[in-house]
Amino acid sequence: MGGILDLGQLYPWTKALHLISVIAWMAGMFYLPRLYVYHSDTAPGSPMSETFKVMERRLLRGIINPAMIATWIFGLTLVMTPGVVDWSAGWWHAKMFGFLAMSALHGYLAVQRKHFLADERRHSATFWRVVNEVPTVLLVLIVIMVIVRPF
Repeated sequence: MGGILDLGQLYPWTKALHLISVIAWMAGMFYLPRLYVYHSDTAPGSPMSETFKVMERRLLRGIINPAMIATWIFGLTLVMTPGVVDWSAGWWHAKMFGFLAMSALHGYLAVQRKHFLADERRHSATFWRVVNEVPTVLLVLIVIMVIVRPF
């Protein structure tokens, strides 16, 4: 028996909540750089620019940040569950690289929102179109590592 908190018994719930959190986080990570593409093409201080500022803030604070925090919490709970991770397997390291890269991208996008808030356009719409693809590439890496476990 696992004592007061048996992570093994909570595993299906933890896994479900982790997946829900990941889906919400990824939805926001796909959308925020796209907003930056459009925001880059607006005139600083224009009504449309001000609308994008509100949309970006609400997306980041209302969806992306809470979903990332929940993803971290439920993910750490999963890896602390006995028997879930074979720490010697290579897929685990590649998955963690992808996850940490996604977390770093999240931080980068949050910092960039502050630049847009100050009406600074540090990057072109083309730059943001490229950045918009990064979450997809990282998500593909992460999902393949977790599901296929190729090594």
